[in-house]
Formats: sequence, C-alpha cells, structure tokens
Amino acid sequence: MRNPDSLPPTKNEDTPLGLAYALGAYVFWGFLPLYMKLLSHIPAAEVVVHRIIWSLPIAAVVLIILRRTDALREALRTPRMLAMGCVTAALISINWGIYVWAITSGNTLEAALGYYINPLFSIFLASVLLGERLSKAQMLAIALAAGAVLVLTLDAGRMPWVALALTVSWGFYALAKKSLPIGPNQGFLLEVLILIVPALGYLGYLTATGQSHFSFSLTRDTWLLLGCGAVTAVPLMIYANGAKLLRLSTIGILQYIAPTMIFLVAVFVFKEPFGQARMIAFPMIWAALVIYSGSMLRQMRKPQQG
Repeated sequence: MRNPDSLPPTKNEDTPLGLAYALGAYVFWGFLPLYMKLLSHIPAAEVVVHRIIWSLPIAAVVLIILRRTDALREALRTPRMLAMGCVTAALISINWGIYVWAITSGNTLEAALGYYINPLFSIFLASVLLGERLSKAQMLAIALAAGAVLVLTLDAGRMPWVALALTVSWGFYALAKKSLPIGPNQGFLLEVLILIVPALGYLGYLTATGQSHFSFSLTRDTWLLLGCGAVTAVPLMIYANGAKLLRLSTIGILQYIAPTMIFLVAVFVFKEPFGQARMIAFPMIWAALVIYSGSMLRQMRKPQQG
C-alpha cells in the first residue's frame, strides 16, 4: 500500500490510486452485511470484541511497514491525545456494536438508512457545534431527512432508533476524529490499542463462563471471528489512504456507494420488508442527498471560478 503520509502535499485533485482505494473500501463495506449475517447466531458484543482483537495485529503490521509509528508513540505519551483517543474508541465501538446487531437481527434496511442520513447529520453538527452557516439547499436537505424519519416513526409507532444511533455515533466519531492530530492509520491503531484491554477482559469472561464461540479447534465460528479483523481493519485503512488522494467533493459522492449496496442486499438478498412507509421515506432521503450533493459541488466549484 502506497503511503500518502510520506508524500508532499498535492493539489486538490483526484488521483487514480485514490479513486481505486476509495472505491475498494466502499464496495467492501457494501458487501460487509453478507459476512456479518454469517455471525447472526453470535451475540453482537462478542463479534465486536473479535473485530477489535484481530484488527490490532493487522493495523500494527501496516503501520510498521509504512514506518509511521512515531506519531503513535507520541499520542500514547500525551494525556490530551490519549483522552481524545478514548473518546473516539468508545464511539467507534458503539457504532460497530449497533451495526453488527442491526445486520444480525434483520434490521439491515435501518443500517442503510443510518448511513444515508449520516452526511446530513454531519453538516447539522457543523452548524450547531462549529457555527458553520447552512445554505438554503442544505437546510432543505436536512428538513427532508427529518421528514423521512418522521414518516418511519409514525408508521412504526417508534423512532427508527437503529438508524439514528448509527448516524449519531458515527457523526460524533467523525467530529471527534478531527480533533485527533495524528494520521488516520495511527488513529485507528490507537483506538484498537485502547479497546484491547476491555476486549480481552470480556473474551476472558466469555471463555471462563463457557459462552465463547471462539476455540482453538478452528471451527467455522473461529475462522469467521478471526476474519473479523480483516473485514474491519483492511477497508478502514484503505479508505484512510484513499481519502487523502481525492477531492472532498469526490469523497462526498462516493460515500453513497456503501449504503446503496447495503440497501440492495437488505431488499434482494435478505428479503427484508420494504413497506409503504419505507417507499416514501427512502425516496425522501435520496432526494435530500441529491440536493445536498448538488449544493456541495456548486460550493466546491466557486473557488475555481474565482
């Protein structure tokens, strides 16, 4: 894997390598529900534990190969950076847990909805917490997304909490990640290092009480749980490198690949019901994203025209 961190700053333009990395990561995430569905008989918390444990060696080896361990050592010695790492680690583990539970419990459509709403929630957070001004198009997009949530709430008699929890946890994770002054690869390894102690502790508890699905006899469950490291770390680190080699507008468009694939898997592979309320709500979300993307592209072009 080529290391963008070692390169001098480049122009704000797309590169073939960046596009290949980002497309690979998003397509990988789009197919991830198929893998997670194989783990439906295992509690979500146990799956998350193995995502953490087996991500650690992969992330460590990649960072050693790239020779980017200095910033990580500094982060581990700096209380403020370590505290911020604890915040991002907690948020990403919550997000993973909700996502795994959603897929394995038949709520994949809500997971797709959550990741569709996420960019709109992010600009809402930027407005509320960072004081960024919203354009009329962005306000309309957020209003459409809120309307879609209202439609689903009135139909089901409850909030679509899975979608909202995924949106909120990932939105605050992305916001907190910006305050972590180290590269994305180093940040990911810092997070799994922080999480490894509670993960090993919980795995020890499961083993001691006979509840663990992991064994050294290399059963099917063991292989699937071992694979959780690869399906977690590889796309995250590929994406982190690709994002540095693409324009923000390109990333903004590509990010819809994964939830669209998740949506298609939910409807056509998992056969989840797509009732009247969802037939109204999802087009509202798609319209909101078209409006949001159009507004973003126009804003990106203005500096070039000036």
